[in-house]
Amino acid sequence: MAKSGALVDILKKELKTQKKTYRDVAEVLGLSEASVKRLFAERTFILERLDQICEFLGLEITDLARKAEEATQLTANLSFKQEQELVSDTKLLLVAFFLINRWTYQEIIETYDISELEGIQLLAKLDRMKIIHLLPGNQVKLMISSSFRWIVNGPIQQFYIEKIQSDFINSQFDGAGEYHIFLSAMLTRTTNAELIRKLKRLANEFNDLSTDDQEFALNERIGTCLLIAMRPFAGGGEFGRLRTREVRRF
Repeated sequence: MAKSGALVDILKKELKTQKKTYRDVAEVLGLSEASVKRLFAERTFILERLDQICEFLGLEITDLARKAEEATQLTANLSFKQEQELVSDTKLLLVAFFLINRWTYQEIIETYDISELEGIQLLAKLDRMKIIHLLPGNQVKLMISSSFRWIVNGPIQQFYIEKIQSDFINSQFDGAGEYHIFLSAMLTRTTNAELIRKLKRLANEFNDLSTDDQEFALNERIGTCLLIAMRPFAGGGEFGRLRTREVRRF
């Protein structure tokens, strides 16, 4: 049986296909639109509500399960070795990244210093890794699932931390489409856990919205990064050098 998260992902696609909104679902369930968004973000549906939405869409839960099972054939994550292979070849990683973000192959080689021959070789590697399915005429079909994620603390994430993150943070964040805030407070474990849950919901919403935006042409989208970080931290730098004892951690 398909996992509940996969069922919710399929349900969201069906809503989009039928041009139904979260507001429509809220009316069916007798909830606020914000509550419905939270249910989808957390993927926490009781069977009764899932059945109500299916009836609203003219579907059976078994239809969702079948489609979710079909989706399991897509790649949800790579092996550690595959991520290492991507990191070892900057151009391979670049092509994979932009294809995943719905650039066309032609847009990539027109924008970056990649020859036609190199590009074809890179596509063949990504096909072997089951990130894409290479079609005639260098057309590409993505073979990753909506739940695709890089390995936590794996080669790709380490690459971004070491090579990309410092450039990202080195900004005043005062331009159009930019925002930055740093807060510090003494929190209880309960509050800390609640904020982490909300950050995870925000991350899910970011992924959902980015998936929706992939239908737009490249010239209508801008590359956007979101960094979310929270941890027990008593202060480093000058503060850290003045510390005479360890501060209690969670």
